[in-house]
Amino acid sequence: MAGKDELLPTFNQRRPMNIHSSTPRSRRWLVVATLALFAGGTTWLAAEAKHDDKPSVNIKVDPAPLPRAQDPMYSLSPIVKRVIPSVVKVVTRERAKEMQVGGGSPFDDPDLRQFFGPFFGGRGGQRRIVRQPPEMGLGSGVIVSADGYILTNCHVVDDADSMKVTLSDGRVLTAKVIGKDQKSDIAVIKIDAHDLPAITFADSSDVQVGDRVLAVGNPFGVGETVTSGIVSGTGRSGATGLDYEDFIQTDAAINPGNSGGALVDMEGRLIGLNTAILSRSGGFQGIGFAIPSDLARHVIDSLVSTGKVVRGFLGVTIQDISQDLADQFQLKSNSGAVVADVKPDSPAANGGLKSGDVILEFEGKPVKDSRQLKFAVAATAPGQKVKLGYLRDGKNEIATVTVGEIPGEKQAVNSTSGKDNGVLDGVEVGDLDPAAREEFEVPPRVHGALVSNVDPSSAAAEAGLAPGDVIQEINHQPVRTADDAVKLTEHGASRKTLLKLWSHGAIHFLVVDETDSKPSS
Repeated sequence: MAGKDELLPTFNQRRPMNIHSSTPRSRRWLVVATLALFAGGTTWLAAEAKHDDKPSVNIKVDPAPLPRAQDPMYSLSPIVKRVIPSVVKVVTRERAKEMQVGGGSPFDDPDLRQFFGPFFGGRGGQRRIVRQPPEMGLGSGVIVSADGYILTNCHVVDDADSMKVTLSDGRVLTAKVIGKDQKSDIAVIKIDAHDLPAITFADSSDVQVGDRVLAVGNPFGVGETVTSGIVSGTGRSGATGLDYEDFIQTDAAINPGNSGGALVDMEGRLIGLNTAILSRSGGFQGIGFAIPSDLARHVIDSLVSTGKVVRGFLGVTIQDISQDLADQFQLKSNSGAVVADVKPDSPAANGGLKSGDVILEFEGKPVKDSRQLKFAVAATAPGQKVKLGYLRDGKNEIATVTVGEIPGEKQAVNSTSGKDNGVLDGVEVGDLDPAAREEFEVPPRVHGALVSNVDPSSAAAEAGLAPGDVIQEINHQPVRTADDAVKLTEHGASRKTLLKLWSHGAIHFLVVDETDSKPSS
């Protein structure tokens, strides 16, 4: 036992002096443990009492609000409060459709069945009709007028049979499509409401790289969301494949559902319409694109007033000036646009322009590059005379050109907005320009409106109307242009429409009966 006794002094030297040496070892351990627990509990109770009497940390609280209104560095809340009421959520619905699936087996070939019989190949090659469920879409929009006009993206409302708009005050209203411009991805829709908080537009041409901006929209349907960033670039093109791209690039987060939302400056004014993101994952990665408000304003005016976008046309193929081209054309800088080709009988040809000319000025303003010239011409009303300053064989020349209208522009006869819009609802038509005649092999003697697209679920498709057909008459009234077709398809007393068509080299009549068209639920 001596070995065990040698361990005790270390412990006994630290024990309280009131423990008697006569106490057995086991009892001594028990007493010490009990006293230790008691002492610890007493200390804890004392600490709790002390905590209840007085806080251990003296926290200072300043009740004064942040100087939001005086300095945006502290908060962007005042700007957000001005913008949020003008931004809406857009929910679209595409009704259920039927489609053919199956078939396609090589044994369905009529030549093979001629030798092997009608049952050769079994049931695997049979076609069947499958009904697809309704599809829902989500996007954003910006109120641009107090009487209910809303700006959004084409890709938000494309193929929508109906749509609902949710305002910031919680109201949910039915919207209809006023017009769409596929070339710029801009659409205008309208709700039946008044005294709405319309957003204020800014001059987007004044936007500079480094300007602070806010993006407002409804990403993923989570509700009104605001992100901040700066302008990373201007004049971006080639990002989405649109004919008219002049994007403002920003690093303010733009995600799915933000399309059609507002990009605003630090005054809460609209400088762009959020449209696209550059991403490898499908989510935001720091590069977003917005359509400039100047371009959007021009498209809105055209869609509301005429139902389509009327753009100016010169009839030239132009390209930017590289350093090599500048050297060959003996130019002092890379500014301007080289005319590569001039279409016969076009406004440019009639104005005297030729291939190899270098356009340096448009209406007295310097031309920076081909993109700038393209937008300047597009924004000019057809019929207006403009002056072009150009360089030919080293000499400065001036040409006066009467701007024309882009031929063959497609437009919808009626929109599919869930509203009764006409007996040819879901049909798109265009003018018969030379390119269209060549594509669909339409002879020169045939005149009318070319059918470019037909909704498969429409009454017109059920009656047999198809792309490539040319509408020559509507209810015995002659049709010469797409505009004629639009005007003649408004509803009258009858729900049936008689069409005279040119189709695949033959002329025949067709009756479109909208009473047989039953929208799917």
